[in-house]
Amino acid sequence: MVFSSLQFIFIFLPAFMVVYYLVPERFRNLLLFLGSMVFYTVGAWHEPIYVGFLLIAVLFNYLAGLLIERGKHQKLWFVIGLVFDLGWLGVFKYADFFIRGINILVHAFSPTAVGIAPLELTLPIGISFYTFQAVSYLVDVKRGDVHAEKNFINYGAYLTMFPQLIAGPIVKYSTVAERLQHRKYSFFQFVDGFKIFILGLGLKVLLANRLAGLWGNMEGIGYDFVSTPLAWAGILAYAFEIYFDFFGYSLMAIGLGHMLGFEFPQNFNHPYLSLSMTEFWRRWHMTLGSWFKNYVYIPLGGNREGTAKTYRNLFIVWALTGLWHGAHMNFVLWGLCTFVLIAIEKSGFLKVLEKHHWLGHIYMFFVLCIMWSLFAITDFHDIGAFLARLFPFFGSASQGALHPGPDFVRLIKQYWPFLALGFLFSTEYPYQWYLKIKDNIIGSFVMIAIFWGSVYCMYKGMNDPFLYFRF
Repeated sequence: MVFSSLQFIFIFLPAFMVVYYLVPERFRNLLLFLGSMVFYTVGAWHEPIYVGFLLIAVLFNYLAGLLIERGKHQKLWFVIGLVFDLGWLGVFKYADFFIRGINILVHAFSPTAVGIAPLELTLPIGISFYTFQAVSYLVDVKRGDVHAEKNFINYGAYLTMFPQLIAGPIVKYSTVAERLQHRKYSFFQFVDGFKIFILGLGLKVLLANRLAGLWGNMEGIGYDFVSTPLAWAGILAYAFEIYFDFFGYSLMAIGLGHMLGFEFPQNFNHPYLSLSMTEFWRRWHMTLGSWFKNYVYIPLGGNREGTAKTYRNLFIVWALTGLWHGAHMNFVLWGLCTFVLIAIEKSGFLKVLEKHHWLGHIYMFFVLCIMWSLFAITDFHDIGAFLARLFPFFGSASQGALHPGPDFVRLIKQYWPFLALGFLFSTEYPYQWYLKIKDNIIGSFVMIAIFWGSVYCMYKGMNDPFLYFRF
């Protein structure tokens, strides 16, 4: 089940909210836990074993937190907890990645050798997100930053909370600990949360899903055959699609949190206005960046132990960030290229970009288009072919690519309004306007139009799954 579905909006959400507000407050965490498990079960209907695995993860981390806080054999229980959480993530998400790597090495030395058979396990929905939350909880308990949760229902509600269970944002236990015990409710908070939900729904259904069509059409033509203008239009469409897809989901999660009485952290802050990759990653998927900073970069020493170790730590963080997004070499390459760009910026180029804003915006336009190409395309041959189309000035393979061709003319006529809206909604202006009108009659009409427009598109089948579910 996804937020942008008629099933969720007209069945699960209203039924859950009615019961949630009818039951006494002391039972609401139990209802949230049970409701979240129902939500997850619907999504994992074809792999019911993963529902059991999620429950085991809740129970194990709850007990591990208690044992770590006791102090006796603290380090042992902490290590066991990390091995359990990261070990299962490694098995499900990365086993075949390493098996493929081993087979390549084996065949390089012995072409006739029989390789290891891949496991071909289905990736449990949301495992990357709830695993990182579980790890952050154990680390914070060990550090003494939070007390272990004594109430199993409260901990289960935290780890499985359906608004952020399957695609974030990554919520630290300390962020919601107080509200798990006591939270305030009001009609205005509920309405405000529903408006945020509608805004995110519109960005996902009315904008991201439409832009996905342009990228999909371009892929259908083939990376070797698209014209340069169409390649640029396609990668811009993908850049806007992945942003509004995940930004929209994050807004829906934050809105649902408001409706339940929680405050979830901001996950995006207009990242396409950035002047550098350093700034971009302070604005994009902020909870993931914060997680790697607090639980990898700083424990490794951060920037406190000299230039060489700072770059080493950055290298490790970005290699892991690339792998977190997917068990393919293109994600590793994407992460390492991000590291190289940030390292160059730290060496002095960042000051130049911050001084000359026009240069920073031009730099980021080209850098992001290249980086999203590495992110979107898994096959290295296809990456090379597509980049040759983006930049047809090198080599003979792209001769004639500059001519737009009939495909570009046809697709740009169909999709130019959505590209224009992508540029507009990447700025701060629409959201500043929304804050001014959200509580008046104009804002109400806008929200109604966005909601029913989104419902119509979902009813007509014009909907796509969230891109970040695959991560």
